Amino acid sequence: MEILNFLVGFFTSYGYFAVFGVLILCGFGLPVPEDVTLIAGGVISGLGYTNVHIMFGVGMAGVLVGDGVVFSAGYFYGPKILEHNFVKRFVTPERYDSVQKQFEKYGKWVVFMGRFMPGLRMPIYLSAGISRKVSFSRFLITDGVAAFISVPIWIYMGYFFAHSFNDLSDYMHRTQAVIFGLLGAALLFIAYKYFKRRKKELKGD
Repeated sequence: MEILNFLVGFFTSYGYFAVFGVLILCGFGLPVPEDVTLIAGGVISGLGYTNVHIMFGVGMAGVLVGDGVVFSAGYFYGPKILEHNFVKRFVTPERYDSVQKQFEKYGKWVVFMGRFMPGLRMPIYLSAGISRKVSFSRFLITDGVAAFISVPIWIYMGYFFAHSFNDLSDYMHRTQAVIFGLLGAALLFIAYKYFKRRKKELKGD
């Protein structure tokens, strides 16, 4: 919870702009959990420093702008961006090839799932842009739908438990476990649909 305490103090001093800025940097691979950043934004709203509904809007904007810039960087610079030293830290050739294989199988669902995969989000979105397997509008819509699920969960959790950090920590870990459980179930369902479709296509051949 040390990072949460630090973010709450920082956001208390600088408000919406700080939350927005940190979320954009999270999109670029800043080693600060996005969910903790959003929770901290909710906490300062619960403490009366900001309006929670405006904070929700700021959270959505920060997440989508950060993700959109990463996707656009891959889209406009193409494979040569993988040669940049900063990018090499997050996207190795092996990881890029792995993401491309997932796009071949699951298409836009990879973008949707990427929103719930800390550490893999930036490589997935950058790879999506490089490969151009997803248009910018499709990317933004898919990522936006996923963000509309995740962002309010963390913002309003921070808001409602702003005065009880012990309960907040407990609910945060429980919610993360539920999200990963649902994510696993969704991945299994998508894989089932993919292989079912492939089997049907092979029979058709």
